Amino acid sequence: MAKFMDVHHDMKGVTREQLMAAHRADLAIEKDERVHFERAWADPASGTVYCLSEAPSAEAVQRIHERAGHPADEIHPVPLVV
Repeated sequence: MAKFMDVHHDMKGVTREQLMAAHRADLAIEKDERVHFERAWADPASGTVYCLSEAPSAEAVQRIHERAGHPADEIHPVPLVV
């Protein structure tokens, strides 16, 4: 499995509770695509949210995010992790 960092824009003002709810929505269905969302970060001032996942492909990550109601604007492979 590969690691991916995805980015969501236009989430200005996102709260901790909203971020947690979105993350839980992903976790509830992630197994359907063999994805595991490890962590999420948000910058409410800029409206940027980042999610780190392990998945078979970027497309699998996007399918889960789309089904959960918050498609990613960018998905980047993370080939090196320490």
